[in-house]
Amino acid sequence: MQDSYDIAIVGAGHAGAQAAICLRQMGFAGSIALIGEEQFPPYERPPLSKEYLAGDKPFERILLRPETFWSERQVDLQLGKRVTAVDPVAKLLTTSGGTQTGYGQLIWATGGTPRMMDCQGSNASNVFAVRTRADVDKIMARLDNTQSVAIIGGGYIGLEAAAVMRKLGKQVTLIEALDRVLSRVAGPSLSAFFEKEHRDHGVDLRTGYTVDHIETDEAGHAVAVRCGNGERIAADMVIVGIGIIAQTGPLIAAGAAGGNGVDVDEFCRTSLPDVYAIGDCAAHANAFANDRVIRLESVQNANDQAKVAASHIMGTAEPYQAIPWFWSNQYDLRLQTVGLSLDYDQELVRGDPASRSFSVIYLRGGKVIALDCVNATKDYVQGRKAVLEGVPLDLTELANPAIPIKEVSHA
Repeated sequence: MQDSYDIAIVGAGHAGAQAAICLRQMGFAGSIALIGEEQFPPYERPPLSKEYLAGDKPFERILLRPETFWSERQVDLQLGKRVTAVDPVAKLLTTSGGTQTGYGQLIWATGGTPRMMDCQGSNASNVFAVRTRADVDKIMARLDNTQSVAIIGGGYIGLEAAAVMRKLGKQVTLIEALDRVLSRVAGPSLSAFFEKEHRDHGVDLRTGYTVDHIETDEAGHAVAVRCGNGERIAADMVIVGIGIIAQTGPLIAAGAAGGNGVDVDEFCRTSLPDVYAIGDCAAHANAFANDRVIRLESVQNANDQAKVAASHIMGTAEPYQAIPWFWSNQYDLRLQTVGLSLDYDQELVRGDPASRSFSVIYLRGGKVIALDCVNATKDYVQGRKAVLEGVPLDLTELANPAIPIKEVSHA
């Protein structure tokens, strides 16, 4: 293990791992350190709340690459290390163990930490997030002694966890503070569809419910969630899925510009010299978000920004302009999303939600800006082109699932 590297990558998730892979693919011959807080080699995150939690995939099958891949490509994996300080002048990283590592260029790819409840009982031993393998392993270890699960948060993590828990035969109550699930990322039509699906699968779904505190027994175990309206929801386990907090503390303390994430330009450069930031923690102006500065929490964004940072380091600058896409698996439903629905002014449902194969199309100024496609892969593929082209389409034809999107007339 060296004391200094040509490139140090902090964060061994999707973004950090892909940055190392891209650098080697592009011919970078210098030294690379990939520093991760977890003890495990880089692995896929999305299966944690899906196939891994359900027991359908062992950990080895969600590794991003075989463990030998990294040593074969001279990428020095430094696992179980948390970077606590960055000195951008001396180009030094300090870890929680007190060791220091020098760098020529730094790629910050730490992602985020789960946002947890800040209330009485939130630190109980059976209150969990779903962010890391360790989180999910703890959940799985308690399943045999768990009959009822309370899930706080009606975003994708909460809904996916609810679907898995129902598959495992658990009683599930899902608590969402807002008036519908997925309210931050989708329109009312998609929310209503997934609410019905979960209720049809036996989930006790409570929207418009806030959490006052989590009741614990004398041993410090959570036994119930007490809601703001006084209702008590008994639970053997509580899973919290209310978003993440960008893990940028050391960079911000070192002087990097940022607030909700660390600010980057179109080449993923931060305001600090020779320091890049990519993935969930990188705040960037996004053309598909009506030029808002946003963070994107997706595998697509992690991989594409990794490529941008690597290409800039290699002198073949490619500005970040990738179209966002996401997916979610719940029960036998596959949701595929392309584009971003921020600031949409019209929502169009293409097909019949009762058929469990349909799309919700979001428009702004008559132009398609995003699609949520449920069991409708052709719409997803063809809708991507519609988003990229940004040409107004005939809405009557667009709403007709018998007409392929690629054949819809221009307005």
